[in-house]
Amino acid sequence: MKATKNEDSRDVLTLGGREFSSRFILGSGKYSLSLIRAAVEEAGAQMITLALRRAERGGVENILDYIPEGVVPLPNTSGARTAEEAVRLARLARELGCGDFVKIEVIRDSKYLLPDNHETVRATEVLAAEGFVVMPYMYPDLNVARDLQDAGAACVMPLAAPIGSNRGLVTMDFIRILVEEIDVPVIVDAGIGRPSQACEAMESGVAAIMANTAIATAGDLPAMAGAFRKAIEAGRAAYLAGFGRVLDTADPSSPLTGFLRDDDA
Repeated sequence: MKATKNEDSRDVLTLGGREFSSRFILGSGKYSLSLIRAAVEEAGAQMITLALRRAERGGVENILDYIPEGVVPLPNTSGARTAEEAVRLARLARELGCGDFVKIEVIRDSKYLLPDNHETVRATEVLAAEGFVVMPYMYPDLNVARDLQDAGAACVMPLAAPIGSNRGLVTMDFIRILVEEIDVPVIVDAGIGRPSQACEAMESGVAAIMANTAIATAGDLPAMAGAFRKAIEAGRAAYLAGFGRVLDTADPSSPLTGFLRDDDA
């Protein structure tokens, strides 16, 4: 998806008719007050996911209490193994007052936690028709991304590496294909472990980065959150600026001829 700006030239991420100036989203893998504070204050997060399975056990009010006013809660359907379960969880989130945004996760694979793309498309079709702003987590497959777009997804969220692994941009070649071919925002979700990896992904033209474990397991949470913010902003700025050419041979920045001769001095 090519970079675009709105009429007043502000570079914003638009999802479900809502504008976000931040391109960092905090995932829901590990929760703590210090993590959320760092994500909002240091990384600038304007959207934070919450796992509905955890909400059902611990009380959604307690989780929402962590999320500051003005930050959009993004319920996810983590734990759903079928499209039907994902739809039920999304509807529950709306009834609990979490709004219309929902991150669809349908995962049957318990070892690698890879998303079930087929069931994800099915859930997206139903929820988009019901007015949800659907943000589906998916394995980066072009045909599936097209199906999700046609089903009404507000974006696609391909994994970079298995959830919580911090392994980095394992699937980046496939994500680049989505950026080129898909007309909705591409948000990299899962697996990014370092700010440099977030920067590289943003340089490719992805719209935003979702991360959790990389910050939650860092030695200094606020410092790492701040590093992610700077990396994401730098990568986005570089992408919008347009990269210089790449040559197979040297091209001197200063001329090799035309120097002053001794008799010209």
